Amino acid sequence: MPIFEYHCVKCDKDFEILVYGDQEVCCPTCNATKVKRLLSTFSHKSESGFSSSQGSSCGSCSSPSCAGCGSSS
Repeated sequence: MPIFEYHCVKCDKDFEILVYGDQEVCCPTCNATKVKRLLSTFSHKSESGFSSSQGSSCGSCSSPSCAGCGSSS
């Protein structure tokens, strides 16, 4: 059961949802069906730290992990 990421055009919110087959997707915030599927990224945690396909998860630093700047996200 894949989890997909979407952006709601109506309320401008991003959300994740399990999608089964050709199921119609609607926004959990406003119930709108006009949504855009986003490109999902992945991350990996190992003994040496955190690695993301996006690089840093923070826009304010260049550390490859949140441990580098002390961010909790």
